[in-house]
Amino acid sequence: MLNIFVNIKTIGKRNRALTPKPYIIPEGIQTLRGLIEAVVEHEVSQYNINQGEAMLLPLLTQEQIDTQSTSGKVHFGRVYSDKKADVKKAVNVAIQGYEDGLYRVMINKTEIEALDEAVKIKEGDTLTFIRLTFLAGRLW
Repeated sequence: MLNIFVNIKTIGKRNRALTPKPYIIPEGIQTLRGLIEAVVEHEVSQYNINQGEAMLLPLLTQEQIDTQSTSGKVHFGRVYSDKKADVKKAVNVAIQGYEDGLYRVMINKTEIEALDEAVKIKEGDTLTFIRLTFLAGRLW
């Protein structure tokens, strides 16, 4: 297992600061496709595990409120469905999203441009997902 850092950024959001979060991925990932699959599998697993955790008395600390308010939405993070996420579907959606140009991936400061491009991830590297948003409105 490799210890890396992950950033997630949405273009156009007010909060421009990226805060790297520690993350663990398996060793031996060869391509961007494999990297996306590993991250999605981990996230779906965490989602499915945490989904069953019910809070008896939901509350937020002041620190959580302050942190969430920078994004414009303060919430408890509860999931009101008991349906588990499907790993295979989630991986397919993530791959399709990349192919459709909905997000970009960078390792350190280098963008990975093709799903089957070889990647070399080392201990301590920073992985950044940049979610792209489309502008809506009139052209005239």
